[in-house]
Amino acid sequence: MARPLDSLLRRWHRMLGLRVQSPPSWYKDRVREELRERRTARTCVQTLSETSDVFFSIMRARYDGFPVRTLPPFVASRHTMVYAYMLGKYSLRWGFYRVVAILCRARHSVCEVVNPGKDDNLRQVALRHQIDPEVFTRVGRKTLDITSLEPAGRRRFFEGVKRLASSLGHYRQAWRKWKI
Repeated sequence: MARPLDSLLRRWHRMLGLRVQSPPSWYKDRVREELRERRTARTCVQTLSETSDVFFSIMRARYDGFPVRTLPPFVASRHTMVYAYMLGKYSLRWGFYRVVAILCRARHSVCEVVNPGKDDNLRQVALRHQIDPEVFTRVGRKTLDITSLEPAGRRRFFEGVKRLASSLGHYRQAWRKWKI
């Protein structure tokens, strides 16, 4: 991997602040699972997404001190989209969990990158971080509504955030922080 790219990815990985997993075989299992999912991808977007997952799993294992495979040499024409997609996808997930934790008044920041589109993942993250799973799942679902690009969907989303923040008892704090 090119030195500047490796330096950027190492810094990004540190920023994500993900927990080192145990046992070390966890990393091998993740790479195997992601490779299996990549083989079953049918569309170009699915292949891009699954390839970025494979790259992320290999990179995470390496930076956590458990290298299981090496990434292919960087070729701009083949890998630029994969790295861009990976950085965007996992950064957005990381940010999503941090925002939801703030809205749930978690005692500490939440650094996770699992797919938040599944309620079971939201519950597992909540339990790992000692947050009420019902509240975390409800707030997470409401926060995911932002994906609607229609003006009416955005308006409903922000109205929902206001109601939710109010019901959690810290409407003023959220109002000031996010200037909703």
